[in-house]
Amino acid sequence: MGRDSGMYFIVVEADEKYVSLVDGTMRKVERPKRKKIKHVEMTEFYIESIAEKITSGKKISNQDVKKALKEVRKNI
Repeated sequence: MGRDSGMYFIVVEADEKYVSLVDGTMRKVERPKRKKIKHVEMTEFYIESIAEKITSGKKISNQDVKKALKEVRKNI
């Protein structure tokens, strides 16, 4: 919602009420945007390479995020 409406982000962290979103450009991995879940529209896309890095405790880079979102946009 708001100024980020229509944009795609990757959820890098979540709890009961909030998610942390990154896109690798405006919202970088170093400073993710924290949003209430009710203000975010979830999609069916699942990016395995990013998910594996997050669950294994490895750091993801802004390049990883940009590349993954580029692939998602290609499949829309």
